Amino acid sequence: MLKRYYIDDAVEAGCDEAGRGCLAGPVVAAAVILPAGYENRLLKDSKKLSPPGRERLRIQVEKDAVALGIGVVSSHDIDKINILNASILAMHRALDRLTVTPRHIIADGNRFSTYKGIPHTCIVRGDALYMSIAAASILAKTYRDQLMRELHLEFPVYGWDSNKGYPTVKHAAALSEHGASPHHRKSFRLKPVQTKIKLIV
Repeated sequence: MLKRYYIDDAVEAGCDEAGRGCLAGPVVAAAVILPAGYENRLLKDSKKLSPPGRERLRIQVEKDAVALGIGVVSSHDIDKINILNASILAMHRALDRLTVTPRHIIADGNRFSTYKGIPHTCIVRGDALYMSIAAASILAKTYRDQLMRELHLEFPVYGWDSNKGYPTVKHAAALSEHGASPHHRKSFRLKPVQTKIKLIV
């Protein structure tokens, strides 16, 4: 089972984002505070779960969490402030939506900016180590996947219902034929992919 806390006896929020490496769509982050002593042996990094498994855990996390929040930064704003700053902004927006103020924040990865003076710790591969970050990764991923399925209805040629905006061969071929949509990140390199990319989405 993953670790409960980085700091014992603290109200701790875990943060993670989804969609950082995509060519299209927003970056989405989640923040989650789990109950003291919480146990869930099924929680793990969202990338290690099947889509149905993520959905089941999303429902469980939403039911069990003391507080949770989702933050979204659009592709337009990603182009304006870059993907790193957009990812941090999305996490701050997720924290803004918490109904409980954490005393400590643990963020997946190695970069974060101080949020309202609350102490924080960056943890590389934190979604594979701590339950609150794993829970945040599941919420961020499932929320973003739903957004991309909705955008797919508007722009079906890019296959966002399956690739979720990642640079697959089909996505690159559609970009080559149809050009970029309003939801593509113009600051990213949007060029055809020559070899097949294996993704777990």
